[in-house]
Amino acid sequence: MARYRFHCTNGLECVFDAVGKEIRVPGRLADRARGVAEALMVTLDDGTDWRGWQVSVHDLRGRNVLVLPFRPPADAVAQGA
Repeated sequence: MARYRFHCTNGLECVFDAVGKEIRVPGRLADRARGVAEALMVTLDDGTDWRGWQVSVHDLRGRNVLVLPFRPPADAVAQGA
């Protein structure tokens, strides 16, 4: 099992994951990254435009292993945002 950190950024602002999460199956990194993005969008539900945000996944050596763009919230998609 390996620990990964899930940092979120839009290139100007960053939300750093100082603790990380142990992931048993590396194929599940994308699922966890999507969950991190969704949690951040809910936590900071202040009208932020999330289209430019992404989750950058790093191993404990600092190597970038995955970059996944945020998905807009379902209600924003329904409204055509």
